[in-house]
Amino acid sequence: MINPQFGVSTWLWTSPFTTETAFELFPRIKNMGYDLVEIPVEYPEQIDARQVKKALDDYELKAVVCGAFGPSRDFTHTDTKVQQNCHQYILECFKLCQHWETKFLAGPMYAAVGNARMLSPEERKVEWDRAVHNLRVVCEHAAAEGLSIALEPLNRFESDMVNTVEDVEKLIQDINHPAAKIMVDVFHMNIEEPDLAKAIEQAGNKLIHVQIADNYRGTPGTGSVRWDVLSKALAANKYEGAISIESFTPDIKELAEAVCIWRHLVPDQDAFASDGLAFMKKTFNY
Repeated sequence: MINPQFGVSTWLWTSPFTTETAFELFPRIKNMGYDLVEIPVEYPEQIDARQVKKALDDYELKAVVCGAFGPSRDFTHTDTKVQQNCHQYILECFKLCQHWETKFLAGPMYAAVGNARMLSPEERKVEWDRAVHNLRVVCEHAAAEGLSIALEPLNRFESDMVNTVEDVEKLIQDINHPAAKIMVDVFHMNIEEPDLAKAIEQAGNKLIHVQIADNYRGTPGTGSVRWDVLSKALAANKYEGAISIESFTPDIKELAEAVCIWRHLVPDQDAFASDGLAFMKKTFNY
């Protein structure tokens, strides 16, 4: 039997993550019974890695590090300064991975989130090639530090480049580096994948992280996602990584606007996390 570890993103409550966030949220996350916390890094300069590591140790939590990729961090941009800024940001995230003993950086780091345009095949190839080139360099840096990257497909409203596991498989094939791996987010999969089980099967042993929320980004188990199909697929894939809730609150205006959440999905975010964990423990026991 495989017993996956269960996590939750601090984005469920707040943004951006800072050193103070760790001491505010980690005790609550631990008391709920979580194994790990997913830390989205928006501004590395606001995070004291050593203090956060102390909080992780104090509350016996492991960490997953997720990148945040906006317009100033875009490997497909025509301006090489923007591309270089993305490289520098990822290197800062790698430092946090090392401090927190995390083996990979996760996220849609191929391009800026929100790039959703009708490009010509020629324009699309230029951007694809830029992403491939830059990500190969990132993989070389990652491998030198014993790390991997977990590339995340996004739904069509958030990315015009990588929407499905098939897309990310092609990207990894073109990058052609063993440090390039896959993460999936069930919210995006539920929009883009015709068959959840086939997508998990296609990801195979490259799959190293799974994020979940229900079809409307709500508490897992309260919507229309076929959780039975997903659980069986992960079991068949012998998936041993973490399963982590990612959702948001409209109380954080900038982030809510970016992900188009205009209403509270639940009355209480702590209840979202607690109920979601209970559902995960019941569902992903394979």
